[in-house]
Amino acid sequence: MKKILILFGTRPEAIKMASVIQQLRDRASKFKIIICITAQHREMIDQALKMFNIFPDYDLDIMKKNQDLFDITTNLLIKIKNIIKKEKPDLVMVQGDTTTAFVASLAAYYFKIPIAHIEAGLRTHKKYSPFPEEKNRHLLSVLTDFHFAPTEWAKSNLLSENIPEEKIWVTGNTVIDALLEVCSRQKEKDKKDSWIKYFKEKWNLAIPNNFNDKKLILVTGHRRESFGKKFRNICMAIKEIAENIKDIIIVYPVHLNPNVKKPAELILDKKPNIYLIEPLEYEPFVFLMNNCYLVLTDSGGIQEESPSLGKPVLVMRDVTERPEGVRAGVVKLIGTNKDNIVKEIKNLLENSCLYERMSKGANPYGDGNAAKRIANIIMKKL
Repeated sequence: MKKILILFGTRPEAIKMASVIQQLRDRASKFKIIICITAQHREMIDQALKMFNIFPDYDLDIMKKNQDLFDITTNLLIKIKNIIKKEKPDLVMVQGDTTTAFVASLAAYYFKIPIAHIEAGLRTHKKYSPFPEEKNRHLLSVLTDFHFAPTEWAKSNLLSENIPEEKIWVTGNTVIDALLEVCSRQKEKDKKDSWIKYFKEKWNLAIPNNFNDKKLILVTGHRRESFGKKFRNICMAIKEIAENIKDIIIVYPVHLNPNVKKPAELILDKKPNIYLIEPLEYEPFVFLMNNCYLVLTDSGGIQEESPSLGKPVLVMRDVTERPEGVRAGVVKLIGTNKDNIVKEIKNLLENSCLYERMSKGANPYGDGNAAKRIANIIMKKL
């Protein structure tokens, strides 16, 4: 029986790892799974763990007030060293582009333990965008033994960096596995009614599809490279849209980072058609995605998820490590200039032909079987 140590630290990682963990557990005669969370985002990761019934064997609980990348990196390296030394795994598995993923892989490398990287090969080819995620991914790829690329484009990036082709597998993205599982829970009418009641009672928020024909714009924004002027631009654009277009409701689950929370509340609070709500658990967030008109975001995962639900995505970044959605016409990069954000939102709200094209485009990110492919490859190759 092979022992696999799985490490992750944020809610998106937990969501994308959930289906992989389940597939490996389904092969219990082949693998012993050890789960370690770093809790790089404490409250938000706990939400995902609860929903997917993930019970960590180790919880490093590294989140501290005002911590920076130096704190996270040094604290993680020592703590993960102790766990690997104790458990002696046959494989260390990480996901995505976080500091947790990079540092865990570095620790595994120091112990000469093979590394599996889920969602390998994403690149912007710009050192500081996104920061520090772009270089986390790049450095991680240098160390990795099993590269699970979500798309052919991601594979091509790895090949261009001289990663041997026999170490790369195109699997699709595991976030689509999680998304489709959650959506299957929400199909029944009584469940939809219960979610509408949930939002109404908690935030006095009526879902627009069931209230006066208003269109819901779902917003997420938290990227480190946007902190400061760029993020204020984003908030000012949202404010202008809310003030000038009356048949919309804007819902923004605000990230807990003070670089996001403070300017969002300062600029957007107390606007009658803007709802600043606390970060959502994944299932109610999927419900909002499924019932919104469009998504305004700087998130990576949402660029992959929303097209599966037929929701156009406007990305408030200058570059993306997920260009497949842009090429497929379901995602559009709009930058962080205030006037441009306003123009692009208005265009999508008013141009029904554009909206139809974006909402009907094919999602290039997967079919819901990525985790099964990953588990089968590990079973065969490890």
